[in-house]
Amino acid sequence: MTPTGKHIPNRPTWSCRACGEPWPCATARTELLAEFQAAPSALTVYLAAQMYDALTDLYGHDQRRPPGWHDRFLAWARRRR
Repeated sequence: MTPTGKHIPNRPTWSCRACGEPWPCATARTELLAEFQAAPSALTVYLAAQMYDALTDLYGHDQRRPPGWHDRFLAWARRRR
């Protein structure tokens, strides 16, 4: 499953293609919650994979995770269920 809306990540910067905010932007979060409503665990797996790809694109394999990264990619999805 991949997002179907226009608010998708622009790699390698990981900004939103539609609004330019850090992805997932507020609209992407709303769209993802609706799209994965029947499978919230799949949303978590999808977001974790996206976070890994973003870390690799932006910081490489040997860098530490920047502060707030978990909140940006994962924590919001668990709070909204």
